[in-house]
Amino acid sequence: MELKDYVRILRKRGWIILLLAALTAAAAFGFSQLQTVEYKSLIQVSVTPERIDNGTLLATKAILRGFRAYIDSENFAAQVIQRLGLDMLPKTLKEKVTIGTVDEDYLIQIEVVDTDGNQANDIARTWAQAFVDWRNQQNTTQLKQDRVDANIVQEPSYSKFKPQTTLNTAAGGIIGLMLGAVIVFFLEAVESNILRAPDDVERALGITVLGAIPTTSDESARSRRARSAA
Repeated sequence: MELKDYVRILRKRGWIILLLAALTAAAAFGFSQLQTVEYKSLIQVSVTPERIDNGTLLATKAILRGFRAYIDSENFAAQVIQRLGLDMLPKTLKEKVTIGTVDEDYLIQIEVVDTDGNQANDIARTWAQAFVDWRNQQNTTQLKQDRVDANIVQEPSYSKFKPQTTLNTAAGGIIGLMLGAVIVFFLEAVESNILRAPDDVERALGITVLGAIPTTSDESARSRRARSAA
């Protein structure tokens, strides 16, 4: 199809695309408003060996995963619950927490999602501090050159995690546009073989229509028959 054909289709059925985009965007916005607001808090702990050399640094990267596995447990969650006096099970708390590593920066990253932003900060801070305390206690049993220190990089901060209302609404609008376009071009495909006007004939056959037989309405036909009978 040529550009003018697309313009013609948009002029004729563009309202379908716009309507569906508006409906799906509104539905996505409404769905977002019904969701419970949750916040994510983030804190990072730096893990550094006492002795700095290539071998020790490589070993530190390897043990980062071991540290992550140790603190990403229900036993560790129980310690955090005890420190904060939270009324929840370790399993429930652990489901709120995601722990990962940033190997190239020797960091353990703790993320907490909760409906209360301040509580998310408290959990993240306490979880990180419990890890630091554990490392300090372990270091007392090791030679100085074999110690691995852990330090909190900065205080945790929280931000809105969900719902992402703007993103959801935009995504809903885009889906509506795509769906509307599919419907419009489907309707055009169905009607492409139906010739209703000279323009349709010219478009289908690629020739110019020189003349057309005019249609006669039922009322005109009845009038002519009445005159003939008279």
